[in-house]
Amino acid sequence: MAKSGKKSKKKLFIFGGIGALLIIIIVLLATSGDKEEIIPVQTEKAAKRTITQVVSATGKIYPVYQVELRPEVNGEIVDLPVEEGDFVKKGQLLIRIKPEQYIAQRNQAKAQLESAEAMLKVREAALIKVELDYKRIKGLNEKGLSSEQELETAHANFIQNQGQYDSQKATVAQFKENLADAELQLAKTTIYSPIDGRVTQLLVEKSERVLGSSFSVGTHLMTVADLDKMEARVEVDENDVVLVSVGDTANVEIDAFTAEKFIGIVSQTGNSAKTSGMGTQDEVVNFEVRIRIVNKDFELRPGMSCDADIETETKIDVISIPIQSVTARMLNPAEGSDDSEAVSPNGKSNGNRKKPAEVVFVVEESKVKQVEVETGISNDTYIEVKKGLDTDAEIVSGPYSAISKDLDDGKTVTIQSKGTKGGEKK
Repeated sequence: MAKSGKKSKKKLFIFGGIGALLIIIIVLLATSGDKEEIIPVQTEKAAKRTITQVVSATGKIYPVYQVELRPEVNGEIVDLPVEEGDFVKKGQLLIRIKPEQYIAQRNQAKAQLESAEAMLKVREAALIKVELDYKRIKGLNEKGLSSEQELETAHANFIQNQGQYDSQKATVAQFKENLADAELQLAKTTIYSPIDGRVTQLLVEKSERVLGSSFSVGTHLMTVADLDKMEARVEVDENDVVLVSVGDTANVEIDAFTAEKFIGIVSQTGNSAKTSGMGTQDEVVNFEVRIRIVNKDFELRPGMSCDADIETETKIDVISIPIQSVTARMLNPAEGSDDSEAVSPNGKSNGNRKKPAEVVFVVEESKVKQVEVETGISNDTYIEVKKGLDTDAEIVSGPYSAISKDLDDGKTVTIQSKGTKGGEKK
């Protein structure tokens, strides 16, 4: 009996200890659950700054004026007085194609014209004669001295000769056009420079035969370019090209002159898209923008690679904050998620999906307040705030993970660092 009592007391102590341990664990869990999470952040004050919105793009350097010369007649090159790299003046002879065939065609057309003109004189003389005969017989007929048959015959003869004369006049006109065309073809055997410039490409040699056509692309002979007027042709993303306007200023960096900055003016924005990777996940749609180089202190060459920063808009003295401080949140997450639809006053869905709003987190007495803002233009560092903030408001500027996920309205924070980063109030 004594042993049995000792075992009962031992079990009582064991179960009592386990129960006490469970109570302690429950209390610890309950108290730890009430402990408030404190999020470390960095902050920066909203301030007035000058912001310049920039669109960046890459491309190559080209002459503003560049002409590809192609022949309009076939033949052998018999004269090539220029070499690649030569400077040429407008009207200077560049290429002469063997002209003998076209001289013969011109002479043949000239002879045909002379023969037709001689025949026209014969037709004119015959017409004059039959016209006089017709008038004479008509006068006699009026006096009753000739028959109606004679009058009709004379009139028919006059009409016939009149038609022959008109036909020969048309033949003369046709041969004149043939001669003009032959002379034009002969003139095309000599090619002159259309502009002042430099021969940047020479693709043929003397004695080489070339093919020409007025209706299709002939042999590419050479390229003449005005290297005093150069431009950057860059490809701008479809989302950014709407921001670019003719007259915008651009800073152009050319790979061959890394230490130099070139100033440019947007002279043209493309209207036709250039699509690469069509039908794939890598499909990209760009538009060509041309930037005229203003300060050309170096000899730029066609095809050089370049980067351009186009300044599309500048605003002075506007409230701005670090660009990473702005994030997107649903203002009423309890009412639905990103996929929820807006509800009309009658309680029915109107089919319009709710869109996240742009918000920032303002620090007030160690807690953050979620504030909806309306933003404007931005540069690489700061973004304009049109509505929602005043200057000197202390804004959470980092870290990114806290701004994008961890922070929420009313959360407690601890500030790791303060001060203005990377800029001055202006």
